[in-house]
Amino acid sequence: MADNYLENQYENYWARKAAMGKKTIKKKNIIKVQRLQSEAIEALKDIIEQPSFQMPFDIFREHLYSAESLYKGYQLGKPGSFKDCYDQQVYQHYLDMGKASTDIKETLARTLHDHSMTNAMNDFLAHFDERQVVGIMGGHGLLRTDEAYRQVVMVSKTLAENGCLMISGGGPGAMEATHLGAWMAGRTEAETEDALTMLKEAPSFKDRLWLETALQVMKKYPQEQYVSLGIPTWLYGHEPATPFATHIAKYFDNSIREDSIVTIAMGGIVYTPGSAGTMQEIFQEAVQNHYLSFGISSPMIFLGKDYWTNEIPVWPLLQDLVARGKYKNLRLTLTDDQEEVVDVITEFRSSTEPLVP
Repeated sequence: MADNYLENQYENYWARKAAMGKKTIKKKNIIKVQRLQSEAIEALKDIIEQPSFQMPFDIFREHLYSAESLYKGYQLGKPGSFKDCYDQQVYQHYLDMGKASTDIKETLARTLHDHSMTNAMNDFLAHFDERQVVGIMGGHGLLRTDEAYRQVVMVSKTLAENGCLMISGGGPGAMEATHLGAWMAGRTEAETEDALTMLKEAPSFKDRLWLETALQVMKKYPQEQYVSLGIPTWLYGHEPATPFATHIAKYFDNSIREDSIVTIAMGGIVYTPGSAGTMQEIFQEAVQNHYLSFGISSPMIFLGKDYWTNEIPVWPLLQDLVARGKYKNLRLTLTDDQEEVVDVITEFRSSTEPLVP
């Protein structure tokens, strides 16, 4: 028995010693990793502070862009100065270095910039309830002279006046109409019609006076009460960011930008006529709602019955998928009536029912 006791004590001694050794090794490894991380951070700071690392864009930006900061360098009354503004200087640099640059400094700088954008956007969104945030998606080719453009403006204007934060991809077309509506919130219908008339001088974003006419509207009708959020990308830098968005989160990485748009618009998304990009956003949102990826199923409203039923038959496809149980938890609306769009969004926002249908 004594022998067994001594043997047990001996085994326990070596077991404890081995365990202590493992803890010591683990602690040493943790300290080593922490030291390496610290060294990496310091090395990164040293690299970024080098003159050779300077970029034509803000690597660490604390705040979102505005029309003033994005178009800094543009001179009102001189459309030719567009190429000299901050936005276009960054875009030209982006093209010169390659959209998919293999330069490590360039890649790192873009990543840090986009990370800063996301942080700034999250800080901005923290001031809003998730059901307040409403998106409008649609084609960049929609002309300012199209009736559908005016319809989007009026829908967005009403929703903004009802307390919604309007967001879009931040470009021209339906996206611009979204932010024009929010910009004109609080003003009369006559003033809004006047703004639309002023913009008709340059119907397309390809027109030389596209930015000039927008800035003239902003000068005539300043906005100090209502805000909106545009989320454009330099990947599509040939499509200028609308200056009507009071807050702009512009990204290099389009995938982060697209995911952000459908993720944060938990108050619902209105789909106006569009092409490939809009199709992607529709099914990306449908998947999020189906899986309740963020614990919420938000309204998906298709504005334009003929377009979404016949020209691009997304509506019958979604209806069929829902009927066969392939998609669940979708809140779908098809309409031509802008008042119905407002009613669906307003009802969802004010509802006390669970966020899952």
